[in-house]
Amino acid sequence: MSDRFHETVDRYWGQFFEVSRTVHRQRSAFQDIQILENRLWGRVLVLDGVVQTTEADEHRYHEALVHVPLTSLAAPRRVLIVGGGDGGTLREVLKHPVERVVMVEIDGAVIDACRTHMPALSAGAFDDDRVDLIVGDGIAHVATSDETFDAILVDSTDPGDGDDGEAPGGVLFTDAFYADAARRLSADGILAAQHAVPFLDGPIHRAKARRLAGAFALSGRYEVPVPTYTGGPLGLGWGSAATDPGAVPAATLASRLAARGLDGALRFYSPARHHALFALSADDGIDPPARD
Repeated sequence: MSDRFHETVDRYWGQFFEVSRTVHRQRSAFQDIQILENRLWGRVLVLDGVVQTTEADEHRYHEALVHVPLTSLAAPRRVLIVGGGDGGTLREVLKHPVERVVMVEIDGAVIDACRTHMPALSAGAFDDDRVDLIVGDGIAHVATSDETFDAILVDSTDPGDGDDGEAPGGVLFTDAFYADAARRLSADGILAAQHAVPFLDGPIHRAKARRLAGAFALSGRYEVPVPTYTGGPLGLGWGSAATDPGAVPAATLASRLAARGLDGALRFYSPARHHALFALSADDGIDPPARD
């Protein structure tokens, strides 16, 4: 008989799925790491009890996070990834003709577990000569580095709702981090970041949007449907000094994909989908009830 895994998104809401096998479990210096197996979703990465990605639907998240900003840029050459230990974001970045990718992941145990037990997520990306993999603090790296990037991609755990880092990824979404990231971008560079599920986390999502607006001349959000991120489409935020990814013509996007050998090569992302992701509703999410 299979076990059930329960993810508590909020005290009033959650999801469950059947676990046919526990593939891996460990407690790292930072978090509890599980890789579970489900007959529908394949292998599932869970950190501190929260689903991070699954083999079945990871491509939707990773393609939206990566190809929206990179295809919006005429010639992205240098990319910084903060987080992304499963390797999916890195895999997608390397599909573009980039020259250098710096990836800073705080928990090396996540990298090791995913390379061993979910190798299709990275698909050999960690061995690419263009990659400088750093196991360390991404916040400190962004604050102290003098390197400039065409894109900064924040592939983190849930951001939380404040500046004190109370949630696993909270410290990656503060005014200070955004300001440091803005200084690390090239003139037309773009930052894109995971920003929680807007419908369930309305206050969190709005707070992140305000912080982006305070750090960048241009900013906004887009949404991607990922079935195992419960509660509705996942929100992603973006910021730039000069490039609005939602305003790049579809013909330009198509031309860039073709020139990079990606026309028809992706499972989720396309020029039409690119613009659809920016078609947001006026529904700004629900505020959770006061706690008892």
